Amino acid sequence: MYYYASYGLVIIGLIICLCASANVKHSMKKYAKIPNSTGLTGAEVARRILNNEGLYNVQIECLMEAEGDHYDPQCNTVRLSFDNFNKATVTAAGVAAHECGHAIQHAKGYAPLNFRTSLVPVVNIGSQLGFPIILLGVILSYNQTLIQIGIWAFSLTLIFQLATLPVEFNASTRAIEKLSQYGLVSTEENNGCRKVLFAAALTYVAAAAASALQVLRLILIYGGGGRRRK
Repeated sequence: MYYYASYGLVIIGLIICLCASANVKHSMKKYAKIPNSTGLTGAEVARRILNNEGLYNVQIECLMEAEGDHYDPQCNTVRLSFDNFNKATVTAAGVAAHECGHAIQHAKGYAPLNFRTSLVPVVNIGSQLGFPIILLGVILSYNQTLIQIGIWAFSLTLIFQLATLPVEFNASTRAIEKLSQYGLVSTEENNGCRKVLFAAALTYVAAAAASALQVLRLILIYGGGGRRRK
């Protein structure tokens, strides 16, 4: 019973992630076709926000890929996908502003960002060792101590994703505020940016939900070792 229920959880998590991914792709594609009224490319929008915030040291780089926009705190660099770097669209403005939101968080010592960053090394170890420890526990006659340690190690991924949510939503909030404050898009375009960034934020919510379901699945399958042996 628990085994079959666990597959249902996997399917639910997959559907949630697919729906969120389809939604963000639709929103970004829609607003990538709409030019912004200022004629500023994503790179130019980013530069103006950063300069107005006094972050002259933050660099802006163009990626050759179609995706992968991010802010690298180690290099103080905003990296934008090729289209978002070079095109003057509503999507480009919104995404560029969002990554600048992360740069502003970094500069201001935003606590949730610092907390998420501190989790990275621990999460990397936990995500790699979680399943092997669980399997070792299963091999050793369902050793519940090892299994519980493995589940907790895997759960670090969920904790990291939950910690990511306030960071992403806050970066989007800052993005919308800065776009309006510095007159980089019109009111209507700002609403478009809001929709793009909200859709993007939902992918993080979906990922967290999927991870929560995966943890529950592991508990259902392996957490009741005693029941399975009966």
